[in-house]
Formats: sequence, structure tokens, C-alpha cells
Amino acid sequence: MRKILTVIVTLILLVVVGAGVINWLNSTGKSPLPTEPGETPTSEAAQPDWCPNVEVIAAPGTWESSPEDDPINPTANPASFMLTVTQPLQQRYSPDDVKVWTLPYTAQFQNVNAMHEMPYDQSRQEGTSKLENELRIMHRDCPKTEFVLMGFSQGAVIVGDIANQIGAGQGVIPADSVRGVAVVADGRREPGVGQAQGNPVSGVGAEVSLELLNPLTQHIMPGATMRGPRAGGYGALQDRVMDICAPDDHICDAPLGVGNAIARAQALIAANAVHAQYATNPNVFPGSTTTQWLIDWAAGLIDAS
Repeated sequence: MRKILTVIVTLILLVVVGAGVINWLNSTGKSPLPTEPGETPTSEAAQPDWCPNVEVIAAPGTWESSPEDDPINPTANPASFMLTVTQPLQQRYSPDDVKVWTLPYTAQFQNVNAMHEMPYDQSRQEGTSKLENELRIMHRDCPKTEFVLMGFSQGAVIVGDIANQIGAGQGVIPADSVRGVAVVADGRREPGVGQAQGNPVSGVGAEVSLELLNPLTQHIMPGATMRGPRAGGYGALQDRVMDICAPDDHICDAPLGVGNAIARAQALIAANAVHAQYATNPNVFPGSTTTQWLIDWAAGLIDAS
């Protein structure tokens, strides 16, 4: 009998002590089960006060950036097309609310006219790695910050490739963190992939046009792999990716199935007035310019918060 009473008293004490511990933990706000390193907390992640609501990331085109450039105040090429968009956005919004970050990368394109430059593949990979690192760090430190991505030419290929991975659920940030993407003169452009804006064009990106002729194009553009279209398109971001291409810009409006690879590759590296005039060309957005369209589009996404 004494044993039974001892067991009962012990159980009562355990219940009382346990209840007291739980009440103490609740009063101090401490969790009875600490989160293991690497575990994701069940509660929503906190956003530090210094974090911006939105980060706008711009990827300049070939010869419009430098790996040593200041991403907040880029000066590598004052004539960079992306500056016509990012500078007005920086003037419109406080940096406390909107961070505007420009990708600093080599942005070169080795070809028979510039054999001293970094090959396109290497330049593109460098830019992709740096942009993904910026996304990764910002999302880690500021989990509620959302992103607006835009790129021009080689920068459009980089941004489009990253959007492809994010849309497939394989990117460095979740698709829900992306408010919108704009690719201007995308070398991997496909009709129907993303949302076409401005005057319609029937061609494809140069990398798509020359994919089957890639071995021949290496004689003109060594180290520039013509990879073809992006497998899977933009996935979950399909409705949020804006595709902009000027008619007759051979970077994004090239004919499909070009027979003469050498001539086509030579045209790709030649001076292209249309490709260089997005800031002023009225034949992309009638009555406006690509610059103004991008500013208004980005502002609309930012102001939606």
C-alpha cells in the first residue's frame, strides 16, 4: 500500500512541476524545444528594420558594366541603357524603402574583332553567380523583401536564366519573393514565353537561332555557346516576366533556322543601331520609349506594396 501511495505522490509532483515549467516558459517567451541549427522556425521570419520593402536589381548589357563597379552608384559606363531606368527610380524612392542594385560584372564578349576580351560564356556565368549571390544574401537577411529584376542584352540573358530557375522551384529565392521581371533584347527569347510587350516581333533570340550551328559559330565567337531556348520557360513566373524586343534587333529578333552560320555570327557582332537605341527608339512602344515603359512598370510594382 505504501508503494502505491509513493507512486501516486510522485506522479502528482511530476504533473505540478511540469505545469510550473510550462507556465514559466510561457511567461518568459522561451521555447521548451530549441530549434536545431539549420531548422526552419515554424513562426514567420522577422524582418529587420533596416531592410527595404523592395530591391530592384538591374543587369546591364555587354560593355556596360565592370566587376569593380559600385552596384549602388555605377559609373563604369555612363551611357549604359539600364542607368536610364535605375537613376530615375533612385530619385523617386528613398533607399530605406527601395534598394536599387546594379550588377557589377565583366560584361564582355570575345569575338574575332575583340579576342582580348573575356568569352561570353565566362562573362555570363560570372554575372549569374554575382546576381544570385545578391538575391541569396538579401533574402537571407531580409526575408520579407521582394524583388524586381530587369536586364538588357547579355544582362537580359542572365536575368532570364535566373527567372527560369526560380520559376521551376530551383532558384536561390522562392517565386513568391519576385514581384516582376523584365528582359530587354533577350538572346534566348522565344515567342510565347513570358509576356510580350510593345510592338510584336516574329523572330527568336540569337542563341535560339544559332543553336544547331553552334560548332560553326565558334570560329567567329569562341567561348560563346548558343544554348537554345530555356527548358521549361518561366514556370511559376510566366505571368510576371515581361519580354521586350525591338523589331529587327538581331539579338532578340533573329530568324529561326539560319543557314549561313558564319554570316549570321558576323552579323551578331557587327554594329547594330537598333540594339543600341532602346532608350529612344519609338518603334518599340509607340508614343513612348522602353526606358519610360520600364520606369512606369517598376514603379507600379513598387507602389503595389
